[in-house]
This record gives sequence, structure tokens and C-alpha cells, in this order.
Amino acid sequence: MLTNSNFKGESIVSSSSKSKKMRSYKEFLLILPFLILVAVFSYYPLYGWIYAFFDYQPPLPFSWDSFVGTKWFKILFQNKSYFKQTLQVLRNTFAMSGIALLFSWLPMFFAIFLNEIKNLRFRKFVQTVTTLPNFISWVLVYSVAFLLMSNNGMFNSFAMDIGLIDTPIDFLKSNQHIWFKMWLWLTWKNLGWAAIMYIAAISSIDTELFEAARVDGASRLRIIRHITIPSLLPTFFVLLLLNISNFLNNGMEQYFVFQNSWNREYIQVLDLYVYNLSTSKPPVYSVSTALSMLKSIVSLVLLFGANTFSKVVRKQSIL
Repeated sequence: MLTNSNFKGESIVSSSSKSKKMRSYKEFLLILPFLILVAVFSYYPLYGWIYAFFDYQPPLPFSWDSFVGTKWFKILFQNKSYFKQTLQVLRNTFAMSGIALLFSWLPMFFAIFLNEIKNLRFRKFVQTVTTLPNFISWVLVYSVAFLLMSNNGMFNSFAMDIGLIDTPIDFLKSNQHIWFKMWLWLTWKNLGWAAIMYIAAISSIDTELFEAARVDGASRLRIIRHITIPSLLPTFFVLLLLNISNFLNNGMEQYFVFQNSWNREYIQVLDLYVYNLSTSKPPVYSVSTALSMLKSIVSLVLLFGANTFSKVVRKQSIL
């Protein structure tokens, strides 16, 4: 026989389940605008992949173009000119991504350096000055580079005035050490911004660990070595694996503004090559789309590969 307490218990469970459903609906409505933006700007443009399977000839309507299947994918490997150019572009992409990956520890140590600055005003000044370049467009960065490094730039003018050189050196046209120079510009622009993640990780470290180390007489270097760095390693490895998954995604803005006839052979990365193909005369939209598709597929393979590696080594997923 049911008692009043049983009825009360059932009503409490029923009201609790209803409140959970209402809460889940509200949370879904909160993220719905974000999902719509992702669908419109990230997934809807993938419709353009269809150009890789047609002989697209602008400005003719797309309905007039003939279906060619995987013709353009085969051309990328069978055509000697395309194949040679693709290998050259992959060399540049791997080199520049490899240098960035090799120095991926730099933001972590920069964050530690900032954390060790005891003067709060000076620390905020350094952090602000190093973070602001991230919000400057690459066009303005190139303008700064042109002002400093061109034939009539400040460096050449000063060096000639003091007799260091006789003729101006055009650094922007030179292809020597171009990969390393591109990494230096990228580091100058992104170092402060990349360090923010590590600064947040440092602030989450239990302060009692630092206090206990100081009581035991540990120096600042020993505290950094035995507490700060080990605490930051999980964050470092997650970001490292994400960088590996984005190995082919260099972007194109930086290399687009710095490219010229003298350095194009060494500065043209995969994203820039896709753009140059689509804007060449005559444009080859279908080939550039096919190459972009292959790059996306390889990037997905790298992402899931990095995730599998993380599961095996760290017992944690990054996805």
C-alpha cells in the first residue's frame, strides 16, 4: 500500500527530472547561436569542395561544367610540374612548421620569466607590449619590416652612415635564412599571446607548494625546476599535440605579404600555394580545391593520430 511519503518521493524525483530537462534545454539555447555560426562559417563553405570533381571554367555557370571525378587529384601526382611544385611547397611547409615546433617551449619559459618579475607594473608592461603585436595585421608588420629592412630603411641608413657597409642590403628580397627569418617575425608577433595559456596554468598551481619550498630554503631556480615546470608540462604537451595536428596549417597572410620574386621558391607554403593557384592566370580553381581537400584530410589524420598518441602516452584525450 502506497503511503504519503512514497507519493512525496515520486513527486520530488519527477520535479527534479523536469528541472534537469529544462536546464539542459536552456543550456542548449545558450550555445545554439555559436553552433549556427560554426555551421555557417566552418561547415557550409565545405560545399566548395565540389569544384574538385568538376572541370570548373569561370565565368560559365557551374551547371555547364562537366563532372571529371578524381581527374584533378591524379594530375597533382601525374603532372611533373604540379608534382615538383607541390614537393617544393611541402618542403617549405615542413621546414617552417618544424622550426615552430622545435621552439614550441619558448612561450612556456617566457611565461615563467614573466611570473618571476616581482614588480607588478613592470610585469604588466612587458606582458602588454609583447601581447599587442598579436592584434596587428601582417600588412602592418610588413610595413614595419619595410621601414627597418628595405634598401632605404633605418638599418641600412645607419649602417652606411657609420661605415659598417658600403652598399645597402635588401633583407626583404634575400632568400637566405628565409625560414628562420619568418619564424622570428612570427615569434615577435605571437610570443606574448601564446604565453597567456601558461600564465593561466601558473596561477592555478597550489601556492602552498611554493611556500613549502621557500621554507625548506629552495632557491628560485630550484622552485622553477621542481615545481613550476613539472606543473606546466601537461599544458605544454596538450598544446604540442595540437600543434602537431596543425602541422600543415601555416596560414598564408604572413607569407603572402613577405613573398616576392626572389624568395617565392622558399617562402611559398601550402596555404599560400593553394591561393596562388586559384589567383593565377588562367586560374585553376579545381586543382587548388583538390589540393586543399588533400591538405584537410591529412590534417584530420594528424589530429586523430595526435589524439591516439595522447591516449596511449598520457592516458588522456585532447578531443
